[in-house]
Amino acid sequence: MMGNDRTNNGRRIDEPTGTETVGHEWDGIEELNTPLPRWWLWTFYATIAWAAVYVVLYPAWPLIDKATSGTLGWSSRGQLAKEMSAADLARQGIFEQIAATDIEKLIASPELMGQAVAGGAAAFKVNCVQCHGAGAAGSAGYPNLNDDDWIWGGTLTEIEYSITHGIRWEGADATRVNYMPAYEGMFDAGEVNALAAHVLSLSGKGTSTAVGATLFADNCAACHGPAGGGMPEMGAPALNDAIWLFGGTEAEVKKQILAPRHGVMPAWKDRLDPVTIKMLAAYVHSRGGGQQAAPAQDDVMAETEVAQAAQAETDG
Repeated sequence: MMGNDRTNNGRRIDEPTGTETVGHEWDGIEELNTPLPRWWLWTFYATIAWAAVYVVLYPAWPLIDKATSGTLGWSSRGQLAKEMSAADLARQGIFEQIAATDIEKLIASPELMGQAVAGGAAAFKVNCVQCHGAGAAGSAGYPNLNDDDWIWGGTLTEIEYSITHGIRWEGADATRVNYMPAYEGMFDAGEVNALAAHVLSLSGKGTSTAVGATLFADNCAACHGPAGGGMPEMGAPALNDAIWLFGGTEAEVKKQILAPRHGVMPAWKDRLDPVTIKMLAAYVHSRGGGQQAAPAQDDVMAETEVAQAAQAETDG
């Protein structure tokens, strides 16, 4: 006969483990009333105490339009504002240096140029990718900024001017403007075909004829140059390479001759500050096709004088 296997409260003692059960049974299955480890209980009590302290010190209880502020007055928004203010203060010095440096002299300072390019890359992603693409490769009607083909010139100064004043942008008095005349009705079909063939021949894609060469010399060379090299000062693109803004097929070339398409770029002077525009110019210039500005006459004379003085010293 088994001995008493129940406690004073009537709960059964599990014989193999010596632990009382909780007094419930489900289909013959009972649950042992095993106490929690002491370390676990004290850890649990500590989290409760910490929670009580936290709700007093920090924002915790949500209200209708805000939360309790906490006795320390700390908030994640306030911390973010301090960090943003510190970052702005750190950048301010760089901005001031860029603003005070002539744009053509940025390249002479690799560190400053790198800062300008980084800032311009961020501005480009916000303001320019919609037309020129995330990689600045452009598309039909939107120039590729990675090559060395520049309609209006590719020096830092010329790029900065284009960004500042735009291209054919109404409301900007200093905007860049050029319009290619429409030759529809001026040439017959044969002449249009001959002229298009000559234009394509400049880049090795077609065969020129005497008629096409004459038409080009009389009507196009004044802007695009006798060999089709283009004239950035007039905004006339080069025709003797493989880069085409509106397409380089015979059909597209004839379409441009008869009814030219003209792109528009906004003037950013009223939307972006001068430093951001300068950084944008630096970024575009750095894409791979940027050109170097010709040295100023004073600089050339100064370099010549230095060279002459050095030569005279050597001779002496």
